[in-house]
Amino acid sequence: MSGQAVQIAAVTDLPGGQVRHPAAIAANGTYTAKLHTSLEAVRPLWLRLQADGVCTGHQIFAWAEGIVARLLPESAELLIVEVGDAATGEPRMLVPLMRRRAFQHWVVEWLSGSVCDYAAPLLADATPWTRQSAQAAWAAVRSALPPSDRVHIVGIPRQIHGVANPLALLPDTRDSIQTAFGLAIDGDPETVLKRHCRPSFVKEFGKDWRRLERLGSVELVEADAPAEVERIFAELVRMRLDRFRELGRFDLLTQEKIVDFYRNAAIQGLSDGSVRLFGLRVGEALIAVQYLLVHQGTVHALLIAMDQSVAPNVSPGLAIMGRLIGWGREQGFGYFDLSVGNQGYKEHMGAKGSELVELCHGFTMRGSVANAVIEFRRRAEAFVRTKPGLYKAVQGVMRRLRRLKT
Repeated sequence: MSGQAVQIAAVTDLPGGQVRHPAAIAANGTYTAKLHTSLEAVRPLWLRLQADGVCTGHQIFAWAEGIVARLLPESAELLIVEVGDAATGEPRMLVPLMRRRAFQHWVVEWLSGSVCDYAAPLLADATPWTRQSAQAAWAAVRSALPPSDRVHIVGIPRQIHGVANPLALLPDTRDSIQTAFGLAIDGDPETVLKRHCRPSFVKEFGKDWRRLERLGSVELVEADAPAEVERIFAELVRMRLDRFRELGRFDLLTQEKIVDFYRNAAIQGLSDGSVRLFGLRVGEALIAVQYLLVHQGTVHALLIAMDQSVAPNVSPGLAIMGRLIGWGREQGFGYFDLSVGNQGYKEHMGAKGSELVELCHGFTMRGSVANAVIEFRRRAEAFVRTKPGLYKAVQGVMRRLRRLKT
């Protein structure tokens, strides 16, 4: 991509005509960039930045390890760029990327596997980034990458735990149609809902909880052993697929490899508490399940599923979510992330929305054409979303088509 990269390792031919890209050092006077093509090569630094630096739960090592092992496309290659300070040699951030073949061209994307809500580098510390420093760091990253036609990174939050996300400061970023929602939580766990959520939600939550208590004992249960994870996660998948099939909506859990990823991550998370799986039980019946990812004071609510057959006049999803906000505060967490998506229940709870951005840039003619097509589709979708009647009609058509497939 840039002639500045200086190769420092020999290229090794691999079976099937593949080529292993060498580690590379790139310098632009401000930052250096070293390319890693395996997780093991960067494990010590990754774990150090994860523990002492700034990163989201979606970028912890165990999560990335699961993506590489289970979700990396066959045509893709791992590209992890270590950005360092050119003057001191100290690491400044890690940027986990991948390169894959798409419609006769090469595209660089975030290492996501469809299971990362947010694209944010692991930062060495909370030192502020400026537009100038972000551009210099990205120039170093680009010079270390193998030739590609375009870059397309979605789900970029503007901040990472209060620190400006360098990717969001780049001039080629643009607003996306994605919005993330969350609640800052503090103070007494007993009153956290009353203080931070909308009064209408607090009132509804109280009514639903009392209705559940009239049906039997209500208990929030956490899966704390592999067998319990297997049992509760199987219920999550069952509830979710039944619900989405009924609504005619697509769900990633129809893909076995995605199910395998989440199940394995939950079992692995038992060792360090990074992944938590909860069920809401009424008597002997499990009526809702919530899958959480936790890191650096934040609870990320990822997957939720519910079964309303036990209590048709209650929202089990909001009940378990409200209870888990209290649990999160009891554990000392300061932010409850409700993930990406404009579902109405989030604003009903009182969550604040923040628009994400995306980085879409072509390096070659093919890449620019592909980006133009993506931009047209994005604008068309954004236009449809501004027309409630049209948006509802399109959703209805898509639901009917999905029902026909099942």
